[in-house]
Amino acid sequence: MENCIFCKIIKGEIPSGKIYEDQNVFVFLDINPITIGHCLVIPKEHSDDIFDTKDEALKDVIIVGKIMSERLKEKLGATAVNLVNSSGKDAEQGVPHFHLHVIPRYGNDELHIADWWQSKVKKFKPEELKRLAEKINNS
Repeated sequence: MENCIFCKIIKGEIPSGKIYEDQNVFVFLDINPITIGHCLVIPKEHSDDIFDTKDEALKDVIIVGKIMSERLKEKLGATAVNLVNSSGKDAEQGVPHFHLHVIPRYGNDELHIADWWQSKVKKFKPEELKRLAEKINNS
């Protein structure tokens, strides 16, 4: 896509902290990292979000996400990792090019994802979960 910032990064038109590249995937350090080594894994073929990303590209991205997770563990001493994707406006996606955040975690990083998850949690009763599962599973 012509005006996509990530496509421009892939083409080398915008400098980046590239840490991995293969035929289908490009990985670079996030310019506003949550933790040291936070990087973005993106398919080279443009797609706006998960909904229009080809299955093969998704496979490539998650496999490279694992490779990067292992590399961050080995090279930076990460003890864990969060893999995060936001797809669509209501998910607060910032750049309209599918991307996977690989956020290395360290024992003392003071980042508490659980606080985010639990801040707006709706408690479902078992019968509500059953109805919701049936709604999702029925075609």
